[in-house]
Amino acid sequence: MIRVTTVAGMKDLVRRWRGEGKRIGLVPTMGYLHEGHLSLVRRSKSRSDVTVVSIFVNPAQFGPREDLQKYPRDLERDAALLEKEGVDAVFCPTVGEMYPAGYKTYVQVTELEGRLCGKSRPGHFRGVATVVLKLFNIVEPALAFFGWKDAQQVIVLKRMAADLDLGVEIAACPLVREPDGLAMSSRNAYLSPEERKAAPVLFRSLAAAEKLVAAGERDAAKVVAGIRSAIEAEPLARVDYVEAVSLETLEPVAELAGEVLVALAVFVGTTRLIDNVRLRV
Repeated sequence: MIRVTTVAGMKDLVRRWRGEGKRIGLVPTMGYLHEGHLSLVRRSKSRSDVTVVSIFVNPAQFGPREDLQKYPRDLERDAALLEKEGVDAVFCPTVGEMYPAGYKTYVQVTELEGRLCGKSRPGHFRGVATVVLKLFNIVEPALAFFGWKDAQQVIVLKRMAADLDLGVEIAACPLVREPDGLAMSSRNAYLSPEERKAAPVLFRSLAAAEKLVAAGERDAAKVVAGIRSAIEAEPLARVDYVEAVSLETLEPVAELAGEVLVALAVFVGTTRLIDNVRLRV
């Protein structure tokens, strides 16, 4: 596995691969890898000739009071995991390499970025779209792999790729869960033992909502209220939002019909966790 730290070095490697006619797959990450990330790596390896994993904790997607400084990092551990999976290259630039002095350019996907998590994390998706577009320009992938756990991110990036004619397929892959249902996330490392026991309430509330819909409920407000009630019954949990929205536009829906995303963000202790379920009604 090749470890690359500079934009120029990554571009040189990409130029060689493209000259050999190789199809490049990219898995963008912020590191501290878990099985969810590795599932994306395996998808890339199955569909690409070469796979690049980027590891970059992107300051542009963190707010001023968020967890940029304490976000978990362990590059050597991550590199060992990726080498074991047979990744061809890991791209791990510094902040100065990605955002050199005088950097001024940002990408916005209007409307979509202001919904759901965008309401409580203003500027977050501007940072996500910007860094992902930069990675696409550097790595020139045919495919880029993202998990449905970050459903809004998938939808925002699909829109960006289509609107800007990027020619990159956004391959959205299944959400990966712990045995008790908790969605895998690097931020799960923040949870205390008591909080970790409480955290699966997110999954249980969504699973109960799925059963309600399967039984015939179509009133979005009732489904959302049921999820809120289940979460609020857990003393360590505090709801940021619970919404039922169109899977395409992220606009709230009154009736569950077609493709609907039921998404939530919940603080368990001081850790903000997200989860979702996609419904085809």
